[in-house]
Amino acid sequence: MTRSALVAGVDSATRSCKVMIRDAATGAVVRRGSAPHPDGTEVHPSAWWEALGQAVAEAGGLEDVAAVTIAGQQHGMVCLDDEGAVVRPALLWNDTRSARAAADLVAEIGAGGAAAWADAVGTVPVASLTVAKLRWLAEHEPARAKSTAAVCLPHDWLTWKLTDGRDISTLTTDRSDASGTGYYSAAAGAYRPDLMELAFGRQPLVPTVLGPSEPARILQPSAGFAPANSPRIRLGAAGLNPLLVAAGAGDNAAAALGLGARPGDVVVSIGTSGTVFACCDTPTADPTGAVAGFADATGRYLPLVCTLNAARVLDAAAALLGVSLGELSRLALSAPAGADGLTLIPYLEGERTPNRPDATGTLHGLRLTNSTPAHLARAYIEGMLCGLADGLDALTAVGVPVERILLVGGASRSEAVRAIAPAILGRPVLVPRAAEYVADGAAMQAAWALSGSGMTGMNGTDEPPAWGPCEADRSEAEPVPWLRERYHEYRDA
Repeated sequence: MTRSALVAGVDSATRSCKVMIRDAATGAVVRRGSAPHPDGTEVHPSAWWEALGQAVAEAGGLEDVAAVTIAGQQHGMVCLDDEGAVVRPALLWNDTRSARAAADLVAEIGAGGAAAWADAVGTVPVASLTVAKLRWLAEHEPARAKSTAAVCLPHDWLTWKLTDGRDISTLTTDRSDASGTGYYSAAAGAYRPDLMELAFGRQPLVPTVLGPSEPARILQPSAGFAPANSPRIRLGAAGLNPLLVAAGAGDNAAAALGLGARPGDVVVSIGTSGTVFACCDTPTADPTGAVAGFADATGRYLPLVCTLNAARVLDAAAALLGVSLGELSRLALSAPAGADGLTLIPYLEGERTPNRPDATGTLHGLRLTNSTPAHLARAYIEGMLCGLADGLDALTAVGVPVERILLVGGASRSEAVRAIAPAILGRPVLVPRAAEYVADGAAMQAAWALSGSGMTGMNGTDEPPAWGPCEADRSEAEPVPWLRERYHEYRDA
């Protein structure tokens, strides 16, 4: 692989699309771009395609790029008809209208219920999973369900638009994203069509699952090639190298790749959602449903706990107090640990872990002495972190080893979050430098696929490239188990 080869990593997230273009040999950032996504819990996929075009344009285009990978938000249900047209706006991971459908699926699988689902696919259905959204569609929009010939996920759809965009039989995905559907077993490496039929009443086409470094397609150079008739995205030009489009990944798997996570690492990511996940050599199956038995982007496994309420809890606190996020952090650090008894159960958008989609947030222990902006700021941050600490407990309960905790995501930039997290998690945390780890992991996968493609004269390897150690600051604090005990008392009330 030569230093001149460039690779692009795309993070098509809930709020935005980001593109990172890196040197495939060194990992050095060459250029970048971004574009916003619309708000809401359902979005027409064309908005993602438009944002991808804008982000690519801002990043200087892909005409000199040798390989590209798209990583995307997991679980979103994209339904296509037999001609490849989108049947309805995609239901995103944070759309909770399918909560009843998820509960019905757990009951309908037969003896064992949740344990049977965990044994089958490593994950128990909740509202966020694609399998529950398919049941909701079949029950509430039967005409659209009848028109659905294929079902895929956001990153699958964008990869398909880049490589074909016409023939649904060419849809592809990877293990990490497929494992978040509820009808693919990461442990067995196979779809469960019986579970798809249980949810949807029949078996629409699903994407072919590619290996971690396997390309979805290699596009041959042609002047002005624009996939799916997009005027914004020009991939390759006459005389340049072909463009390899890699398999892609779910966002958390790509983040783990970008972080260089290894077995024994647990990543606590505080973004739109909160996730606590680990890199493991063996699969997990949690009958309680707290831990999702996902796959990672390297051939290993990625047991994961997700909370709906993460960085937006801090946004809500800042809006309530009429302050910036920086001032919210300062206020929180001026209050004592435990906020003098003020405790927030932060289920402001319902909750996925524990599975309480219709829950609301509650504030406990309000007194004259703690009715201050500082106490409220502290309670909001502590409540959010207590929810994530429950996720760490769930991972250890299924035998996941914990050697290091990596704290990432937008909210990890808060001084108060960094200072309070080790006290509530009960362990020191490493805070890597701020970076676009999902897009970086996607670029790393692109370089990995490129090295084994025969396009560079290099032989592929069993592991992705290592572009150097991830720099991180260490944060320590005295554990506060009494605070979590109080949180649990109110949580379970």
